[in-house]
Amino acid sequence: MKFGVFGINTGPCAEPESSVRVAQAAEECGFESVWTGEHVVLPNPQAPPSPAPPDWPMTHPSIALAFLAGQTRTLRLGTGIVILPQRNPVVLAKELGSLDALSGGRLEFGLGVGYLEPEFRALGVPFQERGRRADEYLEAILALWTEAEPAYRGDFVRFEGVQALPRPVQQPHPPVVIGGNSPAALRRAVTRGNGWYGFAMDPETAGRHIEGLRAAEHTHERADALGSLEISITPRAPLDPAAIRRFEDVGVHRLIPIARGRDADAQTDWVRKTADEVIARN
Repeated sequence: MKFGVFGINTGPCAEPESSVRVAQAAEECGFESVWTGEHVVLPNPQAPPSPAPPDWPMTHPSIALAFLAGQTRTLRLGTGIVILPQRNPVVLAKELGSLDALSGGRLEFGLGVGYLEPEFRALGVPFQERGRRADEYLEAILALWTEAEPAYRGDFVRFEGVQALPRPVQQPHPPVVIGGNSPAALRRAVTRGNGWYGFAMDPETAGRHIEGLRAAEHTHERADALGSLEISITPRAPLDPAAIRRFEDVGVHRLIPIARGRDADAQTDWVRKTADEVIARN
């Protein structure tokens, strides 16, 4: 089992000194990765399904991870997730390709389609077609990362006769981790992803979605080059050894608990306690 830390760019970790302390403690204590969340804007006032109040700070994922890349040596740097249809895919390919190159090949490219309509409206992006945009944008990004002469022609993005360097260090490209629980997200993970990411789940819920992924593998073709689908979960409840065993039993490969605590001291203490009580005993 691999272990990551979620929220390295939010709340207390939106402060640079705090994020460095938590990330370095995680690296020292044996965590494999740190992961960002993303909302460009939050509804004000907060209303369902918004996950956080409007005054909850959240720094830009690729900027936060680039900052931490220079303060760490081995941690994987995960976007958990980038809301792909809200982004210009050509610019995002440059951002994340640069991050992978500058970090020495440590990027985990987690993506999702988003679910907050007010956020899409503020960005001027149509909400209803976000899934189709995400599929095209991912294809366009991979073309820029992997093709000798990148070209793409879709309904939402088109380019040819261009080049975008540096390319990512990881070959053929950084791992693509698909977030989301819908049938479309499971299909996208099976057909396009190196991994799948489920958020705020207990072992039973994770197991049901993993069964859905296995069913999708029987329905949709998966390229051999994608390898085995790696399953990552942010658990709903605090971890203990028994919960870890239940996650392992249903097929989870990486657990990414949320960093807990109101400030850097508390979150650093949480990292060390989790490492001592959970990771060291796993």
